Amino acid sequence: MASMRRVALAPRALRQLRRVRSVYLVGALLSLLVLLTRDEDHAVRGGGQLEIAGVLLGVFTVLFGITLAQLWRHRRTPHCATARKLTRSA
Repeated sequence: MASMRRVALAPRALRQLRRVRSVYLVGALLSLLVLLTRDEDHAVRGGGQLEIAGVLLGVFTVLFGITLAQLWRHRRTPHCATARKLTRSA
């Protein structure tokens, strides 16, 4: 099997991934909060909100996981040329 070559993301793309990671986490936590605070009486009268909150929780969780995987794949390593350029020379 051929070896995979690691290609670093641009520093701007990494900054954007780090920023959006917190947005996805807050969205997932808010959706979870809505699911946990709704009581059964409201679920009988207007159950559509619970389904929407459940879907949003799933979407935000998947997006958060994908973002974490991308950041993990493109972490700085000593052999990466982009990491050498970004590292402060002492």
